[in-house]
This record gives sequence, C-alpha cells and structure tokens, in this order.
Amino acid sequence: MKKLTLVKVGGKIVEEEQSLKQLLADFSQIEGYKVLVHGGGRSATAIAAKLGIESQMVNGRRVTDAETLKVVTMVYGGLVNKQIVAGLQAIGVNALGLTGADLNYMRSEKRPVKTVDYGFVGDVKEVNADILADLIGKGVVPVLAPLTHDNAGNLLNTNADTIAGEAAKALAKHFEVTLMYCFEKKGVLLDENDDESVISNLTPALFEKYVEKGIIQGGMIPKLENSFEAIQEGVKKVVITRADKIHTEGGTTISVEKIN
Repeated sequence: MKKLTLVKVGGKIVEEEQSLKQLLADFSQIEGYKVLVHGGGRSATAIAAKLGIESQMVNGRRVTDAETLKVVTMVYGGLVNKQIVAGLQAIGVNALGLTGADLNYMRSEKRPVKTVDYGFVGDVKEVNADILADLIGKGVVPVLAPLTHDNAGNLLNTNADTIAGEAAKALAKHFEVTLMYCFEKKGVLLDENDDESVISNLTPALFEKYVEKGIIQGGMIPKLENSFEAIQEGVKKVVITRADKIHTEGGTTISVEKIN
C-alpha cells in the first residue's frame, strides 16, 4: 500500500508570512503522497472584528451565526486556502484547495442544539475518499479548508482537527496513512511550562491517567481523542509535533495497545 502523509496545521502557522513559507517548504519535502489541512481562526476573528461582527467562543470552539459563517467562508475557503495553494504552486507542488462542498468530498450535518447552540457548525457524516484518492493518485495535493456542506445548499464551519481525522480515516482504505497534527509545541507536554517535557508515546491508558491528573487538559483532549479514534479505524500512525519538526523524529506518537 502506498504511503500518504496528512498534515494538519493550526491557523497561527499559516497566517504569518514567515512561518507559512517555512511550513510549505517543509511540507513540499515530504516524500510520497500528501494532503494539507489548515485552520485560520485568528484571521477570521480579526476580519470579523473589522466588519463589526463579534466572535463568540465556547470551550475553544467558535459559535457560528449567519454573519460569522460568511466571514469564515471568505477567510477559510478563500483567503487562507488560496494563499496556501499559491504558495505551494510557487515551489512546484500541484495543489488544489477544497472545501467539503467541492466534489462533495465531505458532507456533514448541522450540530444539534444541546446545552450550547453552535449555529452553523457541522458534524461530519460522510467522506468520499475515492474521489480524494483519485486526485492524489493523479499527482494532485489536496489542501483542505475547515468547511463542509450539508448537501442541501448550506456550508458549515467544521473543526480542522476533525476534518483531518475524518479524511485520514477515510483515506486509510487507499493508503498507509500517517496523520500529523502540527502546532506551536514540540508535542504533548508533561509540564506545559517546559517545552522539553515531551511525552514521546501515548497509549489510551496513559492518556486517561494524564487527564485524571490534569496534565492533559483543554483543547488537547479532543485532539487526542480524535487521534486514538483514527488509529482504531485504520490510520497507521498519528504524530503530534511542532510544524518545523515534521522531518525529524520526535513529537508525541499515538499508539493503541494490542488487544489479545
């Protein structure tokens, strides 16, 4: 089975010119097939503010009303996505920017209202991995924006970590997939104030232990839950690392204990 590396990068890295340039250079050097998934939340917040639209966050997740949906569509599907695509083309990578609506590659449903109404936020229901695999096999590098659609004409804001996880799981039918979540730290840390305290390997048992002790908390919890789910559904390896370390051994590798 051919190898594929799916890299997810946070907004901060792709929103600053120098870090974006470095990331794209590093990404272009990955051997074999590859996919890039990006965020862009800080740009969306800044542009919304300029337009007089207040950004509301609950537990680190954006509440997306009708006006905010317009902004994130412009920023994620337009500005950030196309800057990345243009940057990759400039260094010889034949990239194609996609939202979930493009080629109907990822369909979602509007998140049901429970304790919080997140508005136009999508929970992924279906990924058309065949069409992505076909593009990848033709030498195209998909650049996936954090937007999906409901197949009824509505775009939906969708968490970029979730897009990466769902795309990786679906593509595992076609490739041997390594999923890399890149952010500002070298990996999952034992001590958030010590950048060198990287947990090199995480199993479900260790994860539970560290959550109970409060070592792993906040936004890292759903990221890791996504990671374990990806491994259980066929992804070969998940690595959490710093964006400039995607070519070096290191970071936190996610694994699942073998069940006898």
